[in-house]
Amino acid sequence: MWGGRFAEGPAAVMREINASIPFDKRMWRQDVAGSQAHVAMLGAQGIVSAEDAAAIAAGLADVGEGYAQDGVPDELTLEDIHMLTEARLSERIGAVAGRLHTARSRNDQVATDFRLWVRDAIDAIDAGLTEFQRTLLDVASEHAGSVLPGFTHLQSAQPVVLGHHLMAYFEMIARDRSRFADARRRMNLCPLGSAALAGTGFPIDREATAKALGFDGPTRNSLDAVSDRDFALDYLSAAAQCSLHLSRLAEEFVLWASQPFGFVSLSDQWSTGSSIMPQKRNPDAAELVRGHSGRITGCLVSLMMTMKGLPLAYSKDMQDDKPPVFEAHDLLALSIAAMTGMVESATFRTDRMRALAESGYSTATDLADWLVRVGGVPFREAHHITGRVVARAETLGVTLDQLPLEELTAVDARIDARVYDVLSVDASVASRTSFGGTAPGNVRAAIAAAREELA
Repeated sequence: MWGGRFAEGPAAVMREINASIPFDKRMWRQDVAGSQAHVAMLGAQGIVSAEDAAAIAAGLADVGEGYAQDGVPDELTLEDIHMLTEARLSERIGAVAGRLHTARSRNDQVATDFRLWVRDAIDAIDAGLTEFQRTLLDVASEHAGSVLPGFTHLQSAQPVVLGHHLMAYFEMIARDRSRFADARRRMNLCPLGSAALAGTGFPIDREATAKALGFDGPTRNSLDAVSDRDFALDYLSAAAQCSLHLSRLAEEFVLWASQPFGFVSLSDQWSTGSSIMPQKRNPDAAELVRGHSGRITGCLVSLMMTMKGLPLAYSKDMQDDKPPVFEAHDLLALSIAAMTGMVESATFRTDRMRALAESGYSTATDLADWLVRVGGVPFREAHHITGRVVARAETLGVTLDQLPLEELTAVDARIDARVYDVLSVDASVASRTSFGGTAPGNVRAAIAAAREELA
């Protein structure tokens, strides 16, 4: 390719460090599609003859079929997927293939291909997240009334229902999907026609190529178009945040599957054993999802560091933009599929959840609220009274609803037998009817609304 300017070929190491074909071959579909749109525009504008445009279009289709059937070879001498496709095209239709690169550069070509790839990646991730949300809804619906302890600081706080807990992750995923959607909308402009950095003197129709490739329109500045990788950073940022949400649920599954908790049993499909301890059931899939979040976040940081000091326009550093995006995408897609499978097949031990919700004095706040509501006690005083009641129950080794009335009245005479109506975990969760609260009726309504949203 450089024969007109360079007398010698590159050193072997230079050839290896310079080549991106081992990873950017993943974009072959986008490269063929972008070239098809470009040559159709060249033909329509009379920049190449209709005959040549037709020959190039047919040749590109043939090249694409070859990639689909045989894969894309790692030909380091051709550097990247763009040069490989042009070489394959030349083998099929001869010298006329050289007209394809009229009015474009590899700079705007790769920027277009990469945007197309990231756009497809967003659509694939959104489909996976939608399926994960449906799974969360199904399991949450099944457990809209299943009581478990809610935690703060990993200490028993107040009872909630499992359906409410799972719906918290539904909300996180909804935000993730909105972030991906925002990234998709923002990136959906076409760089093709920006050429190397300054545009082109040929009478091209950038609106036509943008429309053919499903973009909302062409980019407005040629310098920015070829050097911009914000769309990749937006994707990685959304992927990193999504991976953190998946990691939080994965961590809960790791905890819940442990013997001290015993809240959930993961199916054999999502567990492994030990090479030495035959009794073990390890939540390895959840642990790997948790670990993937670190790698995905690392991919974001990697590309940020690549881009942080680059002057306009294109620099070869930007060749390293794709590996972190490809890696993050693969890990995120795998993590989503794994968490969907784990949630769908998990067996929740509702008896164990209830037993632990009933311990730890998780209805103490309900007693304080009762003192405020029925006894007219200021909340700070009610908080102090309740603390003394908890201390007494702890001394006697009983739960709050097992504490005899005389023990309660000994702490404060304003307490009467009606207090027992609020001290059970079922009464506690049923009382949380404020919008967004854990009352089973609220949870069922939230699930119904979410199903309608997804539909």
